[in-house]
Amino acid sequence: MANQNYKIDDEDETDTPANSNKKPRPGTAGGVTPGILKQYIERIEKLEESKSSIAADIREVYAEAKGNGFDPKTMRSLLKIRKLEPEQRAEQEELLELYLHALGMN
Repeated sequence: MANQNYKIDDEDETDTPANSNKKPRPGTAGGVTPGILKQYIERIEKLEESKSSIAADIREVYAEAKGNGFDPKTMRSLLKIRKLEPEQRAEQEELLELYLHALGMN
């Protein structure tokens, strides 16, 4: 997705990647517009901050659940299972049973 090329008319002043051999426009550094790049970087930084904050909140919930006698590792497994479609879940359960049986662990 990062390597997308966009068709740009000669009169188009849009600062997006182009698949042409045009010389960099004034106000750019090697074809990269610093202002647009800075906007992308700042947006990513804000999202990374949010991601860190959310991860901390999730850790707190696991700690709270553990304090009330729940096993966080098992809870993580349950969350993975809940994300699966019913067919995927059934397939994984069948494979697990097959592997357990093959190892004599049933």
